[in-house]
Amino acid sequence: MFGVTGDLSRKKLMPAVYDLANRGMLPPGFGLVGFARRDWADQDFAQVVHDAVKENARTPFREEVWEQLLEGIRFVPGTFDDDQSFERLRDTIRDLDTARGTGGNHAFYLSIPPSSFEQVMTQLRRHGMTERHEGNWNRVVIEKPFGHDLESARELDDVVSVLFQPHEVFRIDHYLGKETVQNMLALRFANQMFEPIWNNHYVSHVEITMAEDIGIGGRAGYFDGIGIARDVIQNHLLQLLALTAMEEPTSFEAGQLRAEKKKVLAAARVPDRYDLHTARGQYAAGWQGGRPVIGYLEEDGVSPGSTTETYAAMRVDIDNRRWAGVPFYLRSAKRMPRRVTEVALSFKRAPHLPFTATDTEELGTNALVMRIQPDEGVTLRFGAKVPGTQMEIREVSMDFGYGGSFTESSPEAYERLILDVLLGDPPLFPQQEEVELSWKILDPVIEYWASLKQQPEQYASGTWGPASGREMLARDGFSWRRP
Repeated sequence: MFGVTGDLSRKKLMPAVYDLANRGMLPPGFGLVGFARRDWADQDFAQVVHDAVKENARTPFREEVWEQLLEGIRFVPGTFDDDQSFERLRDTIRDLDTARGTGGNHAFYLSIPPSSFEQVMTQLRRHGMTERHEGNWNRVVIEKPFGHDLESARELDDVVSVLFQPHEVFRIDHYLGKETVQNMLALRFANQMFEPIWNNHYVSHVEITMAEDIGIGGRAGYFDGIGIARDVIQNHLLQLLALTAMEEPTSFEAGQLRAEKKKVLAAARVPDRYDLHTARGQYAAGWQGGRPVIGYLEEDGVSPGSTTETYAAMRVDIDNRRWAGVPFYLRSAKRMPRRVTEVALSFKRAPHLPFTATDTEELGTNALVMRIQPDEGVTLRFGAKVPGTQMEIREVSMDFGYGGSFTESSPEAYERLILDVLLGDPPLFPQQEEVELSWKILDPVIEYWASLKQQPEQYASGTWGPASGREMLARDGFSWRRP
């Protein structure tokens, strides 16, 4: 694990490794080597892992599981430009291969900025850590962002593909490891009742929302200049769009799933009038959770003239037979009223309502909402009669929640993804072609925004975004649903 002292590693990766061990999913000979610029001994690193696991693990802490893991934990101090550090890393890995019987099977997890990839790849090759022998495997795990535009994504792929073949590269999008994202596939393809209405004959529009109730915190160095569209829409939301809109695969084998997702992304485009079909904003000072908060431009490390967007919304059309004429609206933002991620299919109104207008005043449109976080589940909204002597119809919800229906709690996304890496099972990992198709959709929008001389429209913290976002849907005769 490169970059093992970072937040991601402490809060997500190491607890996920422990949880897998606790559930009996890791082999007894599993080894974990941390590499970072700290002057630690193995026991210092083990203590850091121990504390991270105790604080953040999903499953109860058990001493015997920890003792077993501890035998395979090593730490190598060093920097990416230091040959001696990588010689120590190579020797440590070889010792583990002998002591733990790992047999030359290695996964390299790059929890580091993409700018350091080339240096690490060069060092791994120079010190012979990715040699292939009969019966062993080497894999590399990359965290998003996969570049910041199409060109940089291709450059990044060139760097990685010098050492690793396409099937050995795992681009982790932790959203795709979430249990509820996979439940979208089960909901669609395991149930006969949804398939007949999952098309433009019945669906009027689709909304995919990822809202956060926090600001950028101390991440100005990373976030400013990248923006929410590159950070979230390019990977998470376009992947959710592909999973929602794709045709049924012949099997859940990785190649089949990817083939269907690629077809959707290849057919998807933002309509040409970006001024009408995209919106961006920046959060201003306001109230969040009952307390005052500062605006984006007042955050530490953000320049007063920053044009980085913290709210992005766009319409995407899919030019194929199933979805022609159905707009998909993607939006993501920080400092929204609540944290929520959902995919909502809104259905067309019934062609004939044999009721008076006053009977159906309270009736909205039918909707199927797949909630990805925080309270995972599915909601179906439909009209029902209000009890009483007169005919009055109002919208009601039928709710399924994971927490209430299953005694088993959902595994953390990283547990699923790390296990998939070790098994070499890649169905949920986007390949380079998907990454490039996503950038082709988003790049023209970002270039258009960059050509505008003014700053993004301000919206008060704790509200659902700028007026331009609401107007974008109003032009098409819709309005955002309130998650």
